[in-house]
Amino acid sequence: MPTASHITQAQQAFGKNVAAQKIPTWHACEGILYPPRLSMEQCSSEWTARYKASLISGNSLVDLTGGLGIDCYFLSQQVQQATYVEQQAELCQLAAHNFVQLGQSIAVINQPCEQYLSEMPAVDVIYIDPARRNQQGGKTVCLSDCTPDLTVIGDAILAKCRTLLIKLSPMIDIESVVRVFPQTTEVHIVSVKNECKEVLVKIDQDTTIASPFVHCVHLNNEQVQDFCYQRAEEGNSLVAYGWPQRYLYEPNASILKAGAFKQVAQRYCIQKLHPNSHLYTSEELVADFPGRTFCIDRITKVQRKEIADIDKANLSIRNFPGSVADLRKKLKLKDGGDVYIFATTLQDNAKVLIVGRRV
Repeated sequence: MPTASHITQAQQAFGKNVAAQKIPTWHACEGILYPPRLSMEQCSSEWTARYKASLISGNSLVDLTGGLGIDCYFLSQQVQQATYVEQQAELCQLAAHNFVQLGQSIAVINQPCEQYLSEMPAVDVIYIDPARRNQQGGKTVCLSDCTPDLTVIGDAILAKCRTLLIKLSPMIDIESVVRVFPQTTEVHIVSVKNECKEVLVKIDQDTTIASPFVHCVHLNNEQVQDFCYQRAEEGNSLVAYGWPQRYLYEPNASILKAGAFKQVAQRYCIQKLHPNSHLYTSEELVADFPGRTFCIDRITKVQRKEIADIDKANLSIRNFPGSVADLRKKLKLKDGGDVYIFATTLQDNAKVLIVGRRV
């Protein structure tokens, strides 16, 4: 069992500072021990862990890649019996200690997940978060490059559970995952404060559907915004193109990651500025649009003289050549303020600046 003497004061202080913002439930609990810096930086946030927990049900759960134990802790609250499996002994010791401090009964197993998988009884839910770094410490994206390799042990996992929930990198190619797991029933793309954090793939073996549901989820503290559609619907959606009107819309990061560019236009009856710009417009306000909404002040050429009255603005580029830094330098703009400027391409391929303010 770990003790405070095994953890440096600097490590504990760093972990506690990160937990204050990332895992407030753990931060509020006395006696929690924190792992080295990298583990704290890579661990799930409380908001994404709670969201994952909302996706499962049943009596028994096995987390095959326990890590620090944050996901397992919140997932375990949805079931009667939970088991944490981790091959690193140090993390197992930390998790066992912390689960006791948190008052949660979770069995801790120090074993490689492949070994435990071959011996374990069937359970209702298996959760797995494969490592996405290679031996050199570089990030991996392909499913087959993760550890464990789910393209190899996927069938063995499915043979031991009713529901499988997989956490993957936000950079993952969703199409490739569905090809490996054609039984996929749901894909959840989770963003926190408009930054895409993870992709969750759910396979419910009691459900048979022709096309998985895609949930584009935006978490902002206790608020959950979910834009949901069936994957096959995007290709069949109709989209109208138009010139900028009174309002401009930018979908949240989860929708952009999903590629639901036509679905969002059809669902909210708004027009797209250009096939590749992924900005939308309408004359009447769409109050519940899943993303940011702006009231357009003007549309100008990409020239400093056209915005000579603006010294500071939040600048973005959408389907526009170059970088934000280069364009900011060209336009002589400081960063920040209440003004938002989008450099983009319209349906006639004209390059413009759209100037507006948040609604």
